[in-house]
Amino acid sequence: MTVRITDVCTEAGLEAEQDLLASVCAGDADYGLLFWRPNDQALVMPRRLSRLSGFTEACETLSDIGWPVLLRESGGEPVPQSFATLNVALVYAQPALDLDKDRIETAYLRLCSPILDALRVLGGDASLGEVEGAFCDGRFNVNLNGRKMVGTAQRWRQSQGGKRPVVLAHGAILLDNQRAEMVSAVNRFNQLCELDQRCSAGSHIALNEVFESAEFLSLVGKGYERLISEL
Repeated sequence: MTVRITDVCTEAGLEAEQDLLASVCAGDADYGLLFWRPNDQALVMPRRLSRLSGFTEACETLSDIGWPVLLRESGGEPVPQSFATLNVALVYAQPALDLDKDRIETAYLRLCSPILDALRVLGGDASLGEVEGAFCDGRFNVNLNGRKMVGTAQRWRQSQGGKRPVVLAHGAILLDNQRAEMVSAVNRFNQLCELDQRCSAGSHIALNEVFESAEFLSLVGKGYERLISEL
């Protein structure tokens, strides 16, 4: 499978993911796979953060410094999106053989496995797990050489007619080194909203700091092709 990347504004990329989710829920397809890269930049965060007391002021300040705030439907914490980021969205209806109690972990592993495998083939030390000081840190970060390279999230919906649950599993891959600017934007938001978390640029790594993206994307495409054939 050749990875075809769509360059769109961040808002359009998020909408394309939701459209893909709606399509699978409607039964138009059993799965979908989307790669997109922002041609702008924004700080994307879950809708629940809009209830913070300092949210309005934070949005105005972040917009003034070039990081307008957008809200997403999945959970997590603020995530910077820019041309340094490649997004992958995997959508599928839960296979009949999947155990419902493990469906969240299974979805993350399906999303992350092609990325982990590609990094290991290239010679990287690839792992899953939390990284101290990373923004939107989580158990299913994809890490390269001990630093966060990919953030992940997911959202579940019921298919039309309630036959099978459908998942949108999302990964944000840091391709190019914009770590310092991204961390500064997240920390500024957290400060204005009186959130305690502070992030560190040294907790993150961009793919292109270690490997060429063309070979990585070729390997990732083959990995998702194998994965989809098994759904």
